[in-house]
Amino acid sequence: MSDLDGSDAYSPVEIARRVEAVGEAKARMAALPLALLGVLAGAFIGLGAMLFVLVKSDPTLGFAVSALLGGLVFSLGLFMVVVAGAELFTGNNLIAMAWADGRVSTAQLLRNWVIVCLANFVGAAGLALLVWASGHASLNGGAIGQKVLQIALAKQELPFFTALLRGVLCNVLVCMAVWMAMGGRSLVDKAVAVVFPVMAFVAAGFEHSIANMYLMPLAMLLQHGGLTGGAPVTWGGMLGNLMPVILGNVLGGAVLVAGVYHVIYKRHRCLSAPAR
Repeated sequence: MSDLDGSDAYSPVEIARRVEAVGEAKARMAALPLALLGVLAGAFIGLGAMLFVLVKSDPTLGFAVSALLGGLVFSLGLFMVVVAGAELFTGNNLIAMAWADGRVSTAQLLRNWVIVCLANFVGAAGLALLVWASGHASLNGGAIGQKVLQIALAKQELPFFTALLRGVLCNVLVCMAVWMAMGGRSLVDKAVAVVFPVMAFVAAGFEHSIANMYLMPLAMLLQHGGLTGGAPVTWGGMLGNLMPVILGNVLGGAVLVAGVYHVIYKRHRCLSAPAR
C-alpha cells in the first residue's frame, strides 16, 4: 500500500523512484530494440493525430467541442505508448531525472534521445505514407485532406518563439501524463492519468514534435498527389517547425518536469527511503 490513504496508487515519492529506475533502463537499452520501439511510438502518436484530424474535419462541431473531442481521441497515441510499450522522445525527456542524479551519463542520455527521436520520425512518417496510400484523406468529401493541409500550413507559419513556447507547454503536460501513469497499477489508472493532460495540450493548440512528424509529411504527400490549399508545405518548413518544437519539448519535459521533481525529491533526500 502506498502513502495515499485508501488507494493502491504509488505515492509521488514512489513515482519519482520508479521514473529514475525506468529512465536508467531506457538509457542502457540496446540500439536495435530501442529503435524499433521508437518506430512503434511514432506510429502510435500518428494514429492519435489521425483521429484528431478526423474530428477537426467535421464543420458541424463547435470550437470547444471539436478541440476537446479531438484531444480526447488523440490520447489514444500516448495510451498505446504507455500500455503496449514503446519509446517516445517526448516522454523520454524524463530520463533527465536519472541523469541529474548521476545514474545516467550525458552520452547515454543524448544517445537515447537521438535514436528515439529519429525512430519516432520513421514511424510517424511511415504511417503518414500508409494513410496517404489508403485514401483515408478522401473521407468526408475530402475534408480530412484539406484539414491536414490547413493544420500543417499553420504549423509551418508559426514564429520560432511561439513554436518554442507551445512546445514547452505541450511537453509539460505530456510528461505529467507519463509521470501520473507511472503512479497507476491498472489499465484504468493509466488511461485516466493519460487522457486529461493530453486532451488539455491538444485542445489548447500546443505543439508536439512527434505528432508534427506525422501531419507535415502527410500534408506533403497529399500535395504531391494533387491536393492544393494555399502555400505548399515544404521540408524546410517542417524543419523550421520541428527545431523550436523539439527544443521546447525538451525544456518542458526535462527541465520543468524532470528537473523540478529532481529538486523536490532527490536534493532533499526524499528518495532515500527503501522501496516497499
